[in-house]
Amino acid sequence: MSRILDQRILLLVISLSASVQSTKVLSEWKKCGDPECEKAMSRVQATTDYLGPDCRYLNFKAGEEIIVYSKLSRKNENLWTGSKGKDFGYFPRDAVKVEEVLIVEEVEMPTKETDFLCLHEDKYTFE
Repeated sequence: MSRILDQRILLLVISLSASVQSTKVLSEWKKCGDPECEKAMSRVQATTDYLGPDCRYLNFKAGEEIIVYSKLSRKNENLWTGSKGKDFGYFPRDAVKVEEVLIVEEVEMPTKETDFLCLHEDKYTFE
């Protein structure tokens, strides 16, 4: 009986840590092409396959085209945000090469809680 209880507690701890990891703030600052982060900043091409750690990340295959809308800055400059078709999310900048720059002047602003939204099983999760 004690062993089953220990296993259930371990599963609960793993589940809670995965939930916290998928909602943490990735950076306090971001750069965009406009104050609303609605304008496309650049068009990039994936140089490698990428599978993100949770639903906030954009998955893609080498050769696919991605439109970039924002770039995390200061604390975590390696992650950019973009879309591929209907999919949208974060991805590492070193997994792509820039094909076309659409916005030269970037605007830096604080991130919002909604920047790290994760849709999971039809529920929105915030930190």
